[in-house]
Amino acid sequence: MRVHLGSDHAGFELKEAIVRRLTELGHEPVDHGPAEYVATDDYPPFVLRAAEGVAGDAGSLGVVLGGSGNGEAIAANKVKGVRCALAWSVETAQLGREHNDANVVSLGARMHDEATALSILEAFLGTPYSGDERHTRRIGMLSEYETTGTLPPL
Repeated sequence: MRVHLGSDHAGFELKEAIVRRLTELGHEPVDHGPAEYVATDDYPPFVLRAAEGVAGDAGSLGVVLGGSGNGEAIAANKVKGVRCALAWSVETAQLGREHNDANVVSLGARMHDEATALSILEAFLGTPYSGDERHTRRIGMLSEYETTGTLPPL
């Protein structure tokens, strides 16, 4: 599976570890940067490219990283077709996939040690969408709003 990645300086080292782990697992990492550590870089250029990569690459997933992962999740969710879940545990990563069909996961590099972050990542990658009607209905409501700006009925 292709996995698009983007980070900022705070997520740079963890991104590099994730690229190595993805390769070990037989996935195809697509690194949208940064290519080197720059303490003053900003996440939007890298995260938006990773999110656009996922949106334009059917069947792929994405990982975005920063200090907390919050800004990166917000940025990724600006890209039409992206459903980015901020995961802080194995369970939240699994639920993001099972219930929300999340196609991008956001991780806070300052929130987890490497082993924990890799466990969260592997849970995200290994969990399929449940396909339950109620979840599909909810995702459909969000997609409709994203496309038309029309609020779902109460």
